[in-house]
Amino acid sequence: MARLRVVIVGAGVVGASIARVLSRFENLDVVIVEKEPDVGWGVSKANTSIIHPCHEEDPEKYPLRARLCLEGNKLWREWVRELSIPARWPGEVIVYHTEEEEVEVRKYLRLAEANGVPGVRLLGREELRELEPNVNPEAVGGLYAPTAGLISPFEAVIAIVENAVENGVRLLTETRVERVVVKDGRVAGVETDRGFIAADIVVNAAGLYADRVSHTAGVEEWFRIRPRRGQYLLFDEDYPLKPQRVLHTVPTPKTKGVYAITTVHGNLMVGPTAEDLPEEAREEVSTTREGVELLLDEASKLLRERPDPKRVIRFFAGLRPEPPDGNWLIKAYAEPWGFVNVAGIRSPGLTAAPAIANYVLELLAREYSLDLVEKRNWRPFRQDITRVRGRSLQELDELIRKNPDYGEIVCYCKFVSKAEVAEAVERMRRIGVKTVTLDGLKFRVYVGFGKCQGSFCRTRVAKIVSELTGVEVKDVVVKYSSLGVGDVKAAWRGEV
Repeated sequence: MARLRVVIVGAGVVGASIARVLSRFENLDVVIVEKEPDVGWGVSKANTSIIHPCHEEDPEKYPLRARLCLEGNKLWREWVRELSIPARWPGEVIVYHTEEEEVEVRKYLRLAEANGVPGVRLLGREELRELEPNVNPEAVGGLYAPTAGLISPFEAVIAIVENAVENGVRLLTETRVERVVVKDGRVAGVETDRGFIAADIVVNAAGLYADRVSHTAGVEEWFRIRPRRGQYLLFDEDYPLKPQRVLHTVPTPKTKGVYAITTVHGNLMVGPTAEDLPEEAREEVSTTREGVELLLDEASKLLRERPDPKRVIRFFAGLRPEPPDGNWLIKAYAEPWGFVNVAGIRSPGLTAAPAIANYVLELLAREYSLDLVEKRNWRPFRQDITRVRGRSLQELDELIRKNPDYGEIVCYCKFVSKAEVAEAVERMRRIGVKTVTLDGLKFRVYVGFGKCQGSFCRTRVAKIVSELTGVEVKDVVVKYSSLGVGDVKAAWRGEV
């Protein structure tokens, strides 16, 4: 059987989802190429983590966005179950304070009806307070959309890639695609900073850099991505001001609004801002005092009290790839044959990712007349890492009897054992991550995610990584830099 070689550029949630869907077929040989040391470190890492209901998408102006958002919301319910991804479905409320805002909110009620979003309805003041006790008591009402969900976006990407690799996909990290190679009107492969990779089909899911990849293929040279920065505040897990629903302010033409949510990990999170940056600022994820003040002000419109900035444990920012006209560019080309753009995937890209993957499959089959053969042994399920947090004493005792490392807690904020770190390291190696990083472990087992943000556990985790990989403790990588400042070994031994 002839096999088509498919290279997917980018291991974010969209690229990973496409890889998982394509892994179902015998006659596709799929490779994901990612410039970062790990998967999901670009746009997918830092976002609001919401699975949108699709009542804010205009089906006349953005028909593809509206359709795939709605389909993605439904598909995620299946994917989180199959892949053991942390998620919940609390519903969301657009909170309004004035008659003018109510007029605007009613527009989204009409869009919900046009898109076929179930259960969307207006709430009066009393029903709003009953549904969400933590809402600002001065709020006049809200628009409730019960199908909204919350997910762990970085764990979603990790889970999808693990499942894709188990089904035959290969992952190349720390590999930057420099150009798409075209010969005689057809894709021949990609040139990377580590050499040439032959391909019959190249799927461009490169996030913030998708326009540049597209231009190297001679396609859509008019298309330019602008980075839009969104800043966030993450509060201590034991901070009690936690909304039960997803709350957000009335959307604007630029953004869906500022959200106040309780993440799937139990933290109040507020954000994002929406700041358009210059085209060249595609790595600009700094935070600002102005951004923090704006988020606190907006959160006070949503919540029963202004959040206490002293309870913030992390300020962070993410970037979204904003296309010129707001429309996603998803297209398979005849010239060059085999090039597929999945570019400009701004919000609600996370929500739509599984549906985007199915849509790309449809494009490939239709535009390139592919006769795809499904695998008989394709495996849809993936098990999560075995965790000690939340288990009964009897369950812990059973785990420790099998492996004493479950009894050695290395992160007390998130109650993470040495065994969990070891399993995460093994999983990183299994999917093809070359450099085991502390950030990669944080996204898998939450070490460094708690109140102390790694102050207590970082060197302990680095020591475990050193033992498992043979890398010197001082050379264990956080993200882009090594851990060591001074003699870390001496600090570990308590000599300094």
